[in-house]
Amino acid sequence: MSLAHDSRVALQPATMTQRPARTWPEINHPAAWIVAAILVIMPLIANGFFLIEIFASTLILGTMALSLMFLAGYGGMVSLMQLTIAGFSAYMVAVFGVSGNANISLGWPWWLAVPMALALATAFGTLGGALAVRTEGIYTIMITLAIGAAFYYFTNQNWAIFNGHTGINTVATPHFWGVNWRADIPFYYVVLAVAALCYFAVEYLSRAPFGLALQGVRDNPRRMAALGFNVNAHRVAAYAFASFVAALAGVLQVWNYRQISPGSVSVGACIDVLIIAVVGGITRPIGPFIGALIFVLLRTFALDFLVRLGLDGNRFRLLIGLGFLAIVFWSSDGVIGLWQRWRQRQRRGADRSRGGRSHG
Repeated sequence: MSLAHDSRVALQPATMTQRPARTWPEINHPAAWIVAAILVIMPLIANGFFLIEIFASTLILGTMALSLMFLAGYGGMVSLMQLTIAGFSAYMVAVFGVSGNANISLGWPWWLAVPMALALATAFGTLGGALAVRTEGIYTIMITLAIGAAFYYFTNQNWAIFNGHTGINTVATPHFWGVNWRADIPFYYVVLAVAALCYFAVEYLSRAPFGLALQGVRDNPRRMAALGFNVNAHRVAAYAFASFVAALAGVLQVWNYRQISPGSVSVGACIDVLIIAVVGGITRPIGPFIGALIFVLLRTFALDFLVRLGLDGNRFRLLIGLGFLAIVFWSSDGVIGLWQRWRQRQRRGADRSRGGRSHG
């Protein structure tokens, strides 16, 4: 049966299988509005370094990890090729657009190069997803990791299109309406807008008939197939959406650094996206952004911290690894899980104290 299955039928089995994930924090919660207000006024309270290297980088990496969270959290498919898709999109922006490598770049204006890059990257990710959905569990992880590794070696060795290990430098960024959109403040708001749109799109889909059906496929694919749902079609469609989200992050990434090279799509970087999603919480859309903030802070400041302690600064990844192990050990749902457990303990303690006072 097609994806356009009767929504009345879709809602019932999917709802019975798994309740839609609760938003964290709730959109009407005061904390959500406080965080949103801080993000909006961030250019007034942060200098250029923190604005771009910390907060914009966090939002970009969080958007990449959000695409992985959508697949893993709602579809049960752990994909390690999301960074590869973002890197493919970034390369296409550089190839079709304007860069310092005039012998490679075609010189298209950004408003033509970006849609082409998004379309090709989404098709690339959808094709990879069509291969991955034929497997399950560890085999899905391995085939998506293999796609990422193959793309890394291909870009590293191909000089005609990707300029080999040197990469493509001085990629042009948008200038229109008299604004340089790569200037710190305009670029930050562009990144914030894209991240917010992707976040709310994932939130909406998680409650839409398609998202409910996808969660049903995650929990019991045989039952969903028996009810008339095309299991593989839903999974491939999930890969298509996640690929588009990752492609958007790739466009922002190449505009941020104005260059793209094989090092940006290495196997280690692919695994970093998984770490970001797991550390923050892989079951809720806010989790990848929390994990990205932790990762960026460690990546930026851990080196100096280790040097001050008299240790090798290059071992900053050891701190990231230890933090990852600690969080996973104490919580299967990352930082969000730890927070919720703490809140539950606080509530239980408050309930006991109220019960004790009323009993007395």
